[in-house]
Amino acid sequence: MINNVTITDTGLPLMVALEGDVSPGDLISWKKDNEDWLESRLLVNGAILLSNTGIETVEDFDLVIRNITGPPLNYKDGFSPRTRLSASTYTSTEYDAEFSITMHNELSYSAKWPSRLFFCCITPCESGGETTIADCRKILRGFRSGLLDELETKGVKYVRNLHAGIGAGPSWQQTYETDSATEVERFCRQHDIHFAWKPDGGIRLTQFRPAIITHPVTGEKVWFNQVDQFHPSHLDEDIYESLKLMYDSEEDMPMYGAFGDGSGISDEKIREIRETVDRHIVRNPWRKGDLLMVDNVLVCHGRSPYKGNRKIVVAMT
Repeated sequence: MINNVTITDTGLPLMVALEGDVSPGDLISWKKDNEDWLESRLLVNGAILLSNTGIETVEDFDLVIRNITGPPLNYKDGFSPRTRLSASTYTSTEYDAEFSITMHNELSYSAKWPSRLFFCCITPCESGGETTIADCRKILRGFRSGLLDELETKGVKYVRNLHAGIGAGPSWQQTYETDSATEVERFCRQHDIHFAWKPDGGIRLTQFRPAIITHPVTGEKVWFNQVDQFHPSHLDEDIYESLKLMYDSEEDMPMYGAFGDGSGISDEKIREIRETVDRHIVRNPWRKGDLLMVDNVLVCHGRSPYKGNRKIVVAMT
């Protein structure tokens, strides 16, 4: 039962502490009773962190998501390694613990992306492991005009090279959750993805997207892309050197990012993008049962390196 609610508004995220012996059912009822308020606050703050939610297990989270959100989205066309746990629930990105995951809006390279993300902590790690977040409105205001104008004018180009089962990065079967090449082609045509099959059974996907978009509800212009994450300079130096030996060009690597007119983005400009974004990062340590609600257009996210076991699950709607 929820006895009281304490709200702390320091910007990003809005902190909402539920007090009492809270069960998932209590959380579901409270969320439904406060739906309009929560939606309005998401459009202002961009993210809300609920604590003491009563969520203990993946099954609890799955129950909550099925009852407090609209129809869940699958991760079809996704690029990060993750495991599907149910119809609505996935693991968070399964990169090695010692690596950071740079800031990005989920599926911003695709023509279809989730409007809402729900992260939940099932097992907090010993140290680190924060799901980092940043306000995309503030990021946009933090850029120098020259680079921003270039990105806004040219847009960005994303290239993904998906293998057929053996190779670096995800396979096209994992990415599209199917073994049917026909189904993949249908998805690509529906979502404006240029595709080309390779002799080894892999596929090259090319997408042209804006770097800046307008929020569909608030009308605010926001930074909305992950071109720096696709750029070769994003890679660890040792990994990058190994990949250069494996592929004829950077555009043949598992992923590649450039300006929308096809011209390359220099390492210096990518560094400027990262430094500008990183100045706005907010870190909050996870506690068991914490539920983070994110507007995927207003707020980008990433992950800090960590030590110990960590289990964060996510749903997209």
